[in-house]
Amino acid sequence: MPSIFTHVAVPLALRLGLGGKAVPTRLAACGAIGSMLPDLDVLGLRLGVPYASDFGHRGFTHSLFFAALLALVGACFYRQLRARFFAALLFLFAAVASHGLLDTLTNGGGGIELLWPWTSERYFAPVRPIEVSPLGVRGFFSPRAIEVLKSEVIWVWTPALAAGLALLAARRR
Repeated sequence: MPSIFTHVAVPLALRLGLGGKAVPTRLAACGAIGSMLPDLDVLGLRLGVPYASDFGHRGFTHSLFFAALLALVGACFYRQLRARFFAALLFLFAAVASHGLLDTLTNGGGGIELLWPWTSERYFAPVRPIEVSPLGVRGFFSPRAIEVLKSEVIWVWTPALAAGLALLAARRR
C-alpha cells in the first residue's frame, strides 16, 4: 500500500481541480478521511484475522463495493457537507475507491479484493511501480520509508498534482 498519508493525494487533487464551490472544505475533509479508512483493516491483523481473509488486510474494505457503500452513507449528510447529494456521492466514491486502486499499483502484498462481494479474488495492476509501505509505525520510521516516500512522490503525488492542475486549467477556460 502507499503510506496512509499518500492516500489523501487523490481527494486533494480533485479539490484543487474542481474548486471549493464543487468540493467544499467539509466534503474535502471527509474525502481525505475516507481515502484512509480502508486501512483500518490492519487492526484485524492484531486481532488474529488472517491476511488472506475477506476481512483481512486489503480485503473487503478495499473493494469498490465498500467505497460505494461508504460514499452513499456519507452523501446522506450532503447538507452538513455543504454539497449536493450526487456531487458528494461521486466525490466520496472517488476518494474511497482510489485507495484500493492505488494499492493495486504497489509492488508488495497479496493483492486487493476490488470486486468483493462478487469474488474474493485479489488483483494487482499490470504495472506496479509504487514501493509498498511497511505496516505499522515502526516500519514507517525506518530507512526503507525514504524509498517508499520517494516512490510515492514520483508515482502518486506528482501525477495527482498534475491532474489537479489540469482540471483547474480546464475549469478556468
